Amino acid sequence: MLKPQLALVMVLAGGLAACSETATLQVSDGTGPSPKLPEPNKTLIPTVNTAPAIGWPEGTRPTAAGGTQVAAFAEGLDHPRWLYVLPNGDVLVAETNSPPKPDDGKGIFGWVMGKVMGRAGAGVPSPNRITLLRDKDHDGIAETRTVFLENLNSPFGMTLVGKDLYVADTDRLVRFPYQSGQTSITAQPTKVVDLPGGTLNHHWTKNVIASKDGSKLYVTVGSNSNVGENGLEQEEGRAAIWEVDRATGQHRIFASGLRNPNGMAWEPQSGQLWTAVNERDEIGSDLVPDYITSVKDGAFYGWPYSYFGQHVDARVTPQNPALVAKAIAPDYAVGPHTASLGLTFAEGSTLPAPFTQGAFIGQHGSWNRKPHSGYKVIFVPFSAGKPSGQPIDVLTGFLTEDKKAMGRPVGVVIDQQGRLLVADDVGNKVWRVSAAP
Repeated sequence: MLKPQLALVMVLAGGLAACSETATLQVSDGTGPSPKLPEPNKTLIPTVNTAPAIGWPEGTRPTAAGGTQVAAFAEGLDHPRWLYVLPNGDVLVAETNSPPKPDDGKGIFGWVMGKVMGRAGAGVPSPNRITLLRDKDHDGIAETRTVFLENLNSPFGMTLVGKDLYVADTDRLVRFPYQSGQTSITAQPTKVVDLPGGTLNHHWTKNVIASKDGSKLYVTVGSNSNVGENGLEQEEGRAAIWEVDRATGQHRIFASGLRNPNGMAWEPQSGQLWTAVNERDEIGSDLVPDYITSVKDGAFYGWPYSYFGQHVDARVTPQNPALVAKAIAPDYAVGPHTASLGLTFAEGSTLPAPFTQGAFIGQHGSWNRKPHSGYKVIFVPFSAGKPSGQPIDVLTGFLTEDKKAMGRPVGVVIDQQGRLLVADDVGNKVWRVSAAP
């Protein structure tokens, strides 16, 4: 019998591709408030089904939903992953990628996963900067581009409170002074709080959002493993959303058991914090659905011991039945292995119905599912502050017919003119979705 590490090498080379398992359910079966959750299918050879990154051929673009149109807001960027709109309409783009994390890539398995992520477009060095884009004439194309901040450490989330701009690097939350209209900042950062990082830094992205009154900051910190296989001592402070006091930097765990939370947004009707979360891998193409959920203060969402409530993951040792008993199910599944990262609500959007009340979600796309899932932007309708229907495709066409990735959507945000902006870190573009004429 082949050892799993050797088997993965052969899969990568195409030698055992036919042996990998395939989905028995549709992505739609793993979607909604009550997704289908079949028995785990842990195989000798984990499913490795990457979509090789090729970029957009000249003159091509994603396919926009009926009643909308898509065009490039900015092109020629370097791995743009996250977006933030300043009050004056300027758009900040985090051009970023994984930091060096040598202890996360040790051994044959780590080497193989590095190759897998490289094929998927995630193997480029991090530019470590934030770029400012300005569309002064509001024609839908950014005519001004400047390096806004540089020499950062795998930056991701950004938020402005008054004249303080906060940036979530992979290992710390920092603050910069900001004046409206600035096209660059040269001031040195002030550290607010250290974040879990280091040489073992499995889920490296850190996002930040401010409370409505600006007194608190909420920071996402992903897990340091798939399901705790690096030792639970490596998960201290991880798989959680932190609440940070803006004045003192003191923090507490606001919610835990969230394997890899990324996008965060305030739901406009309820005022509640929502997040988009990547769930675990390697128990089959149909498990486990990623999700969006409201975030309850003090709640535990299962990771690593259970998923979607109290479905126990037998791979985790030691088990923790008492904590599983407290695990709550998330609000809404968005399909297995879709890598749902970006999240923003339609508040302020000028897109037509049905995209007027609900959440836009950027789905970066799968590597652990056959066939592929994600690789698109979807919209989940909301009513009375809760999801109220099946997802609707907003942007599709990121994969070619032979399943190569021309682009991979990540961050999503509504700009000052009410259009949807989408960061595409394989296509190296920011797409603009607007109402069709």
